[in-house]
Amino acid sequence: MTGGPAFALHGLTKRFGRVTAVDGVSVEVAHGQIVALLGPNGAGKSTTVDMLLGLTKPDAGEVTVAGGSPRAAVDRGLLGAMMQNGALLPDVTVGEIVGLVVSTHAQPLPAAEVIARAGLQNLVKRRCGKLSGGERQRVRFALALAGNPDLLVLDEPTAAMDVDGRRAFWAAIREFAATGRTVLFATHYLAEAEDYADRVVLMRHGAVVADGAVAEVRAAVSGRVLKAVVPGAGESDLADLPGVTTVQLRAGRAELACADSDAAIRALLAKYPRATDIEITALGLEEAFLALTADETEGAAA
Repeated sequence: MTGGPAFALHGLTKRFGRVTAVDGVSVEVAHGQIVALLGPNGAGKSTTVDMLLGLTKPDAGEVTVAGGSPRAAVDRGLLGAMMQNGALLPDVTVGEIVGLVVSTHAQPLPAAEVIARAGLQNLVKRRCGKLSGGERQRVRFALALAGNPDLLVLDEPTAAMDVDGRRAFWAAIREFAATGRTVLFATHYLAEAEDYADRVVLMRHGAVVADGAVAEVRAAVSGRVLKAVVPGAGESDLADLPGVTTVQLRAGRAELACADSDAAIRALLAKYPRATDIEITALGLEEAFLALTADETEGAAA
């Protein structure tokens, strides 16, 4: 493991014609951190990851990984990547493909350790073409670990995994990071970022709009969430309450985002005295994400 940051992006800019996909991004990440890279579609996450991996050359700015270029880090086995759509040879078994990739690295993890860390012990003899979506993700994770990297970059790592698979995956990531290694993951599962990331970097319009611990990002957006069962109330009725900014009704339970939760709860109880199961909480990461990226996500398709 090298001194200095695990990786650093300084003034990173990338344009495609008249479109600026990444606009002056500067991020420095220390060893041992688990960092979530978040943002709506078109925010510049994928282009930033491509430049970090050396797959795309920036128009301006600099990328350093372990003190050198991304290519040098890959050549030294310091940088591993798990891409969501990485192809696997369909007629090769899990054990064979892990062994093959391990053999290409100068100082790899032993194949047996790679298989154990990725939870593939029961799939060693299965051909990759016979794997489920979640199982393929675990194989991609194993291949990213093969070179014993200091930095692991993950693109939507738990897509297609079931609940047990996700839990086991994140346990393995925590174990990996506990050795002083660094993890950067891009995800649409905001709950995963909230539960497992030490730090969140939120992008919008190609720029970083929030960077810090989950609690710090949530604190960047003021307000509270008021939840209650409100018999007889419709969304429009609740939206008219003072202090309420947005309303959702889910299975008979109202969820109100509030700029002024004190005014909202007083008005709610005055108008709907039969309201029950009342709860007021700070905004979660999802609400902060929506607030900080509202002009991009409003009315957009998923």
